[in-house]
Amino acid sequence: MIDIQTIREDPQGLARDLSRRGIDAPITRIAEVDVRRRARLAEVETLKAERNRVSKSISGMKDAGARTTEIDRMRTMGERIDSLDADVRQDEAELHELLSWIPNPPAPEVPDGMDESSNLVVRQVGEPASLPFEALPHWDLGPALGILDFERAARMSGPRFYVLRGAGARLQRALISWMLERHRLQGYEEIYPPFVVREQTMFGAGQLPKFRDNLYRDVEDDLWLVPTAEVPLTGLHMGDIMKTKDLPQRYTAYTPCFRREKMSAGRDVRGIKRVHQFDKVEMYVFCAPDDSPAELDRMLAEAEATCTGLGLTHRVKALCAGDLGFSAQRAFDVEVWAPGAGEWLEVSSVSNCGDFQARRALITYRPERGKPRHVHTLNGSGLGLPRTMIAVLENYQQADGSVVVPEVLRPWMGGVEVIAAAPAVRS
Repeated sequence: MIDIQTIREDPQGLARDLSRRGIDAPITRIAEVDVRRRARLAEVETLKAERNRVSKSISGMKDAGARTTEIDRMRTMGERIDSLDADVRQDEAELHELLSWIPNPPAPEVPDGMDESSNLVVRQVGEPASLPFEALPHWDLGPALGILDFERAARMSGPRFYVLRGAGARLQRALISWMLERHRLQGYEEIYPPFVVREQTMFGAGQLPKFRDNLYRDVEDDLWLVPTAEVPLTGLHMGDIMKTKDLPQRYTAYTPCFRREKMSAGRDVRGIKRVHQFDKVEMYVFCAPDDSPAELDRMLAEAEATCTGLGLTHRVKALCAGDLGFSAQRAFDVEVWAPGAGEWLEVSSVSNCGDFQARRALITYRPERGKPRHVHTLNGSGLGLPRTMIAVLENYQQADGSVVVPEVLRPWMGGVEVIAAAPAVRS
């Protein structure tokens, strides 16, 4: 949430920053409603003070006529106060609605640009694999190995779902367990959160109202399926005043993620790159404002180290202003190379949200001196599946169609070193 004080002090500056995102925000309208609300508040507070003063003096009045006159005046004043209170509530509701749709302004160091074509590659680690045979994409490789089933998933749930079977399901579980353990050893506390949350939790994380059409909802209980563990992890401290000595607070969590993924027809329709349900391990940090740049660097390094641990060539992109997520003020994508699909796949987006989410979720901390301040929040995939699964399958495939299990995952796979197709059963 944008700080209303920013609009009061520098509306042109905020409008200029948001224009870097391609956003024409209703700054003038917000300023008008804010001025009107404050004027009404001042009037109603003056009237309430006058009413309190007169109410105390009425009982001591000896002149019955003067007392009756004052009582009638206070009745009229009370009606005016009630009307102003209603007007203030209406102004506050309008302000809240207007501010709810405004994204986080980009940090000054964010590159200019309106879409992903302006994102900047800041480094690449390793070279894309050049396999000595024609690499298969995962949508051919997985079914041939009997570990990936699209047909039965479509039969059960419709398009953009998939079933992992046997060694495929085990590989997915191994990736999740290995990544959670890595982050635990890096100092993140593991959290197992609910996979459904209330609307206010979605709002606090910046998912509502912007992404309402892309979220799954249980209407009867008014609960929302999480699109990422970022949402319940934001909600973990919703409404809290955190202690300075407890910052930074670092968390990691696994959740399934549910998204409608509305998009143009024909985009990313093959395989498991873009689906309605997928798994992800998340990193999340609450910290003091001065510490968030360093925490962003740390989180990005940890996402990259996870790619390196899997032996995957990866690159880092600095996102331009127009491609930032709604809540982010600065972000980097980590992409891995998939030789079968022949493309770079984003497996992590690491973002510094500043105090944007903390304002929406009312999360503060109390410095040693001064009033409570909003914390800064950061989040990053560590990593996201199934794109990490795609990269593992396609990079570790062999000429005979088998897939070598990365060494770091073998302890989590019970020592299995190779995933091969089951032998055909003779009739």
